[in-house]
Amino acid sequence: MRTETPWLRIIGIGEDGLDGLSRNARELLKGAEILIGGARHLAMLPEDGRERIEWPSPLQDFIDRIHELRGRKVAVLATGDPMQHGIGATLAKILSVGEMVVIPTPSAFSLAAARLGWPLAEVRILTVHGRPLSLLAAALQPGAKLILLSEGRETPGQVAAFLTGAGFGKSAITVFEHMGGPKEARLEGSAEDWPHAPGADFNTVAIQLSGPSKPLALGTTPGLDDSFFESDGQLTKREVRAVTLAALRPGPGQLLWDVGAGSGSIAIEWMRTDPLARAIAVEPRSDRIENIRRNAETLGVPFLKIVEGTAPDALDGLEEPDAVFLGGGITAPGLLEICWNALKPGGRLVANVVTLEGEAELTEARATLGGELTRIAVSRLEPVGPYHGWRPLMPVTQWSARKPGAPRS
Repeated sequence: MRTETPWLRIIGIGEDGLDGLSRNARELLKGAEILIGGARHLAMLPEDGRERIEWPSPLQDFIDRIHELRGRKVAVLATGDPMQHGIGATLAKILSVGEMVVIPTPSAFSLAAARLGWPLAEVRILTVHGRPLSLLAAALQPGAKLILLSEGRETPGQVAAFLTGAGFGKSAITVFEHMGGPKEARLEGSAEDWPHAPGADFNTVAIQLSGPSKPLALGTTPGLDDSFFESDGQLTKREVRAVTLAALRPGPGQLLWDVGAGSGSIAIEWMRTDPLARAIAVEPRSDRIENIRRNAETLGVPFLKIVEGTAPDALDGLEEPDAVFLGGGITAPGLLEICWNALKPGGRLVANVVTLEGEAELTEARATLGGELTRIAVSRLEPVGPYHGWRPLMPVTQWSARKPGAPRS
């Protein structure tokens, strides 16, 4: 049973300032020696002589310093719910839960959903505060409801232009400014005809997506059309890609190594399956690196990590993966063994080959490590003169195996 108040108090505060705080939040704030927050947050508090620290830029400077304040009574003020894309979530990664107490107030997501009558469980929530707008690309599905935290006053117009360019110009946009305070305002319009000039810096954007006006990379199910990827031909084809992702089994927060990434299609589709999924694409050729970077941006996963170099040397020092895909270079000495050893217990390794030499490597791997060998043969209907016939793609041999042991959390 906790008998002492943790030294770090993280308190969510809304546009209504102190009036909106609970009695518990007020008491915790009153008992703090040091107050930390943005200029807007600190301006809500009366001057009383206590030490005040405004968020530095970059924020990492404060994160590095927070340990120095341990033992003192510190109150951190944050907008809305600190655990929803907020400072609470950041600090929870570097401090134990016993060191802090978090008192949330309604988040911008909750307030916007309440005003629109949208069940929050049916809404995709995003933030582009300090993040690229291209993250939106992975969330574009007809009829979907999105709520996103803005970077600033220019964000609504940028969102409208992005949606229009992506073929969702008919989408309805609602912008809420200063929600919960005396200056609250609501702006509405369609993406293609967004009529409003930049307004308040503090705003939240809600989007009801329309149907698209052109073919798009929709959904998170693996197997996007090959045409969505820029490549020089080094591309895991759609049908094989879907089977490969099924064998890799992406999970929330899990990390994939895509070794010999080519166009990056496996890593990109891995990350599209879940907002928390992570991937590292390893590729030796600089021209293909540029393709990977553009594909990741276009398809809504700009945080894909790209490592230029030749495996296995390029793998040295990388965070150990939950899954590994070997799409090329399987015959490189020691590569398969190094990837297997790096894999976390319970992790999956999947390798695809099209050559006899590659098959020999996979046959030996199966004999040593177990797993399954599968032959994937795909034919596509194509014109043959005035008629049509089946044109086979090169057969792919796939080895998939699970490393013994219980997966780590």
